[in-house]
Amino acid sequence: MTFRSRLPALLGIAHPILQGGMSWASSCAALPLAVSRAGALGVIAAGPMRPDDLVAAIRAVRAGTDNPFAVNVPLYNKRSAEFLDIAEAERVPVLIASQGGPKALPRFRAIGTKWLHVVASPLHAAKAEAAGVDAVIAVGGEAGGHPAPDEVSAMVLVRAVVKAVSIPVIGAGGVADGAGIAAMFALGAEGAQLGTRFLMTREATVHAAYKDRVRAAGIGDTTLVGRGGLPIRQLRNAFSAQVDASERAGMPAAELDALIKSRSLKDAALDGDVDWGKVEAGQSAGLIDDLPGAEELVHRLVAETEAARMRLVA
Repeated sequence: MTFRSRLPALLGIAHPILQGGMSWASSCAALPLAVSRAGALGVIAAGPMRPDDLVAAIRAVRAGTDNPFAVNVPLYNKRSAEFLDIAEAERVPVLIASQGGPKALPRFRAIGTKWLHVVASPLHAAKAEAAGVDAVIAVGGEAGGHPAPDEVSAMVLVRAVVKAVSIPVIGAGGVADGAGIAAMFALGAEGAQLGTRFLMTREATVHAAYKDRVRAAGIGDTTLVGRGGLPIRQLRNAFSAQVDASERAGMPAAELDALIKSRSLKDAALDGDVDWGKVEAGQSAGLIDDLPGAEELVHRLVAETEAARMRLVA
């Protein structure tokens, strides 16, 4: 890839491509290790992991490659303080934090860990820059999992964040191939994060039924569950239909919240209940129709991105 970017020098990676930290899918060593081996940034998703399993995954990735990798810590998680302690003790090369402020940044700056912060608005990005983070990840409303509550698309959000800060911006949301990565660079970003695309690799540790449902999805087959709170973008299924019907019927807020919390990502990702579990996926699911190995995918993305760049300058 010949797009200009500060990320390779900043993070020690060959390609400015990040694998999104996805609970269950990358709460392991296999997917992050494969991505990092290929020269992109593999990311361990700490969220649902037991502390001992997180330590084991970090050590397995480190044993498998000399290339950098990251640990993603959702700061709202009740175990986030323990996850941060583990990341510090294990001296992870890169920490990616989301859904909270970078208060623990000085601890990681002292040991040389790079801190990337997930943001959902130009204001949040500016605050993160002022706090001293190394780069921000701007996630648009197309993304799976927990996108921005205001649903602003990556096309607008990434551009606004680039205009708001001077540190590197990584664009995310709706990116599934090299053309999408090139689009992030066209907006002024210096890299791209892909979640659903890496979910659809052989190394991602989610149930086969989950991958089958994502593979069959079209670009309009996702929905947001839980608007007004911490929304989740997932594929439409029996559960999302029940929530939608309850909202339209005027279910009291407390009851609706209890309904939304009655089902989980684990139900779908681990147990394979893709009708009633939360099948988190981005709109880019409709652009994906295969299940490659993660290393093969990274190499493909690099080639596709360079091909897109050449089309633009031809």
